[in-house]
Amino acid sequence: MPEYHGNVKVGGAAQTHELAHLMITKVAVGPMDNNAYLLRCRQTDEQVLIDAANEADTLLRLIGDGGLARVITTHRHQDHWEALAEVVARTGATTVAGRHDAEGIPVPTDQLVDDGDHIAVGRCSLRVIHLVGHTPGSIALLYDDPDGAPHLFTGDSLFPGGVGNTQGDAERFTSLLNDVESKLFAGLPDETWVYPGHGSDTTLGTERPNLPEWRKRGW
Repeated sequence: MPEYHGNVKVGGAAQTHELAHLMITKVAVGPMDNNAYLLRCRQTDEQVLIDAANEADTLLRLIGDGGLARVITTHRHQDHWEALAEVVARTGATTVAGRHDAEGIPVPTDQLVDDGDHIAVGRCSLRVIHLVGHTPGSIALLYDDPDGAPHLFTGDSLFPGGVGNTQGDAERFTSLLNDVESKLFAGLPDETWVYPGHGSDTTLGTERPNLPEWRKRGW
């Protein structure tokens, strides 16, 4: 398998990041170039999907015959759940979303999660981090690898080069940047790998020096 770099294109091949206990497969789907992530526990083969964003057939091929335990939706925006209904109908997966965004997701949420909750991926675990600003109930998901760097799925709250879009709303921007600084950068090391909802991956160390600039520019 080629070395993981996280640069995927719609219509192109998926990329798999092989960790000691968890396999992370990234694929780009849909007209807004969304990232979807399939996580598989290497001990139990249980699979969990982060953001059934679009192209249900592409996601179902990725899932394969291994079944799907859960689909986690990082936030309420439509481009992150376009394929959710079909994926759930075809797999019977449990739906998971942040408590404060579930009402904006048309597929009923089976499991509401709050800051600090944990979501199982077989014998691995994702910690829920609630980030307010891009939407009221956006969540990031942290896999704290016992044998390596942490891995962080940020939805649309953190990207290479800045935080998520807050539509020019100064209060929402300040809320999001405050949460990202206090809940992500303050407690996690530079080597933390960041998997965003669109585009290329990054690390917290790459982005950390730019935090003052982001706050000054206001977006």
